[in-house]
Amino acid sequence: MLREAFVLAALAFLPMAALADEPVSVMIVGGFHMNNPGQDLHNVRADDMLAPKRQGEIAAVTGALAKFKPTMVAAEWPSDLVNQRYDAYLKGTLAPSRNEVVQLGFRLAKEAGLARVDGIDADGDFPYDAVMAYAKAHGRDGLLAEANAQVETAVKMQDDLLAKGSVGGVLRYLNDPGRVAGDNGFYRLMLKVGGGSEQPGAELLTQWYRRNFLICANLVQRAKPGDRVVVFYGSGHGFLLRQCVSEMPGFKLIEANDYLPQ
Repeated sequence: MLREAFVLAALAFLPMAALADEPVSVMIVGGFHMNNPGQDLHNVRADDMLAPKRQGEIAAVTGALAKFKPTMVAAEWPSDLVNQRYDAYLKGTLAPSRNEVVQLGFRLAKEAGLARVDGIDADGDFPYDAVMAYAKAHGRDGLLAEANAQVETAVKMQDDLLAKGSVGGVLRYLNDPGRVAGDNGFYRLMLKVGGGSEQPGAELLTQWYRRNFLICANLVQRAKPGDRVVVFYGSGHGFLLRQCVSEMPGFKLIEANDYLPQ
């Protein structure tokens, strides 16, 4: 009798044990600022995302991502702000917004039937002024000019793709693994700005990595085994967030372009 009870208890435990072994599947969807806040060093010029044409394209994006069957949606806003605004969004009382968190994150979460969206943003410094000052004082202006020109070229490509194509097409461009890897080149180049005990480029990179580690910490601390997570974040964060997820035990990176429409 005791042996039978032990076997029954073990069988009852098996589904829970299997669940605990299930990886957290995470899709990082790097995007652009749809409401043109102009807060980055280089900014895409988005047209009106509330226009019927763009609304149709955005609906196509979230409809395609819904096939991933997400159990969690995370986005680039602080947690308290997301909680307040997503509740209003579900109630239909949130004012129209062009922000990508609302347009992509809230829309997908509602389609997936999720009661909440997780805000995983973290504050961080970006001491670029010190980098520019050092470069100017030590004849490294050309290095910064070249690095910024490369980023501007990529931003111009996004502008052109958006003007001539669709939101889905731009997102596919931003989430191409090869392009994402190249993005980090700008930050790595900052390591060349400095000398001896004065290292503004390294300090910039340290702060950038710190912020992205804090973001990733918010993600991995909230996700549960077996979760299927879609993360919407500015594409500049894509390289480090993808790296963090890829190297995190128990986590599996899912390619956004396996789901995003053209």
